[in-house]
Amino acid sequence: MVRILAVANQKGGVAKTTTVVNLAAALSELGQRVLVVDLDAQACATFSLGLDPEDLEDTGATVFMTRDPQQDIATLITTTPDAIDLLPASIDLAGADRALASVMGREYVVRDALAPLHDRYDWILLDCSPSLGIITVNALTAADSVLVPLQCETLSHRGVGQLMETITDVQRLTNPGLSILGVLPTLFDGRTTHARAVLADLGPRYGVRVFSPISRSIRFAEAPAAGRSILATSGTSRGANDYRTLANDILAPPPPT
Repeated sequence: MVRILAVANQKGGVAKTTTVVNLAAALSELGQRVLVVDLDAQACATFSLGLDPEDLEDTGATVFMTRDPQQDIATLITTTPDAIDLLPASIDLAGADRALASVMGREYVVRDALAPLHDRYDWILLDCSPSLGIITVNALTAADSVLVPLQCETLSHRGVGQLMETITDVQRLTNPGLSILGVLPTLFDGRTTHARAVLADLGPRYGVRVFSPISRSIRFAEAPAAGRSILATSGTSRGANDYRTLANDILAPPPPT
C-alpha cells in the first residue's frame, strides 16, 4: 500500500526540498517505487531533479488548478536519472490560492488528483511550499503522515507551533488519519554547543519522534546544479549516508514508546 508523506514547514531554508529529493533517492536505492510531487511554485524539487520548470508546458498545476477530468495525470510524470518519478511544478502554482478560493472541496484537490497513482508507487513524497496556504493544506489532507525538517537554530523554532496547530486542524476537519512522522533536524553542525542544545530540546518541546540529524555540507548545494541527488553526486559523503539512515529508519518499525 502506498504511503504518502508530506514534508512541510512554513519557514524557508530548512532543507525541505533537499530532504524530499534525497530521501526519495535513498528509498529508491532500497528498492522502493517513489514519486516526488513538487507542490512549490518555486519548483526547486523540479530543478533539483534535472528539469527546467520554464521549459515545461504542463505540470501538476495543470491538474490541480484546472481540475480537468480529461487530464491524465500519469502523462505529466517524468522518470529522473535517480530512478525517481517526478510530477513537476511551475510558477503557475503561485496562483493556486486564488484559483481554488471559491472551489467546493478545495482542500481535497491534490488528494483526488493523486488517487489514480496509488497502485504505481510505494511512496509519494510531497514537497510543500514555505507557507500554510491552500496547497500546503491540500498536501496535509492528501498525506498519511508529515515530516517536519527543522534547522538546529533557535530562530527555526518560530512558526513550528503554528504548523502543529494547522496539522491539528487538518486532522480534525479534513484528514483524521494524518499523523506526525517526526521532526528531522537539518543543517546540523555537531561542533557547536548551540546546535547540540537545540537538538536535545526538540523531543521534549514537540513530543514527537526526532530522527537522526542531517549534517551540514556543501555537497547539498552542489547536487542541484547537476540535477541529481547527493546520493548520485557524492554517494559516499556524510550527507548522503545521513539520508540513507533516514530512509532505513522510516522503513523500520517505529521504536516503542
